[in-house]
Amino acid sequence: MYVLIVPASVPFVLLATVMGLSWWEDRILPTAPAEPVDPPAKAPFVPAAPALLAERSRVDTTLTTEVAGR
Repeated sequence: MYVLIVPASVPFVLLATVMGLSWWEDRILPTAPAEPVDPPAKAPFVPAAPALLAERSRVDTTLTTEVAGR
């Protein structure tokens, strides 16, 4: 009967461990300063040049050449 207690209690032990670590992180560990000493400088946004598209071949030119060649 005691063998069934161990697998059933594992989730509760893990939950208690996570909650204890969370409490320890909030209460014991030093906190970061409220405001950063030097805020990071933002780089100016420069939009990239639009991509040049290759010119498509015209469908009607190809058909006209095929018909004229017959």
